[in-house]
Amino acid sequence: MPDRTTYLVLPGYQNSGPEHWQTRWESAEPDAFRRVQQADWDHPDRPDWVARVDAAVAEAAADGPVVLVAHSLGCVTVARWVATAPAERTAAVRGALLVAPADIDTAGIPELFGFRPVALAPFPFPTVVVASTDDPWVSAERARLFAGAWGARYVEPGAYGHLNSGSGLGDWPEGRKLLAEL
Repeated sequence: MPDRTTYLVLPGYQNSGPEHWQTRWESAEPDAFRRVQQADWDHPDRPDWVARVDAAVAEAAADGPVVLVAHSLGCVTVARWVATAPAERTAAVRGALLVAPADIDTAGIPELFGFRPVALAPFPFPTVVVASTDDPWVSAERARLFAGAWGARYVEPGAYGHLNSGSGLGDWPEGRKLLAEL
């Protein structure tokens, strides 16, 4: 069987709804994009979320390379996974697109306190961090700090809020271009 890239979709707190670009990408290519399901989207548990990422990477790696496509708390989860996963597991990942990483260190939502602090270990694979200039969940300064710590390329597309369904991105072709560059 030839190797095929699996794109693991990692939504954030409360999941990504039907109009979110992540969901649209999954719907457009269901054989390539696979959502990492969490036990509880509204009351996230960091060890469980990280373990589910690890299991999903292990499973997808059996078919070929893996690319992570994360949004918000999903980005923070990926950072924690990278900081704790064995090198042989992270070696299966070809790259990561991290969009609107939530600054949970300053978020006033008790359900997210268990994800503090944001892990700042460097990523061992190419990574792109995309953050809006007016994201209510992360300042551009903090997003740049995350990108620098993770060794990621930083992209600032302008004022698009949290780069979610409320941002009017639709299928977000600019995001697909960034993904293709990985």
